[in-house]
Amino acid sequence: METKKIKQRKFHVKKGDNVKIIAGDDRGKSGKIISIISENNRALVEGINIVTKHIKPTAAKPNGGIEKKEAPIHISNLMLVDSGTGDAARTTKKAAKSKVEKTSKK
Repeated sequence: METKKIKQRKFHVKKGDNVKIIAGDDRGKSGKIISIISENNRALVEGINIVTKHIKPTAAKPNGGIEKKEAPIHISNLMLVDSGTGDAARTTKKAAKSKVEKTSKK
């Protein structure tokens, strides 16, 4: 029996990019991508899509409590922020000499 190889997906954003949210409750906000979850086409964005999680008391945290943390957001709801103008823009990839660069279409 063969094991299936997981195909690496390519996205228009990557870890460390500044993005703007274009849909959902946090529409209009912007932040930096912390990590990408490629299996679900989702990304964790710093300070966006904050949810509250109730923590049961344990030996490590005897009081338990309520914790706020970022939840993943779908990649289709993110748009890359252009570093020059600071606005959200569609991007293309252009081959320049030895590496590929992202450029905005505007």
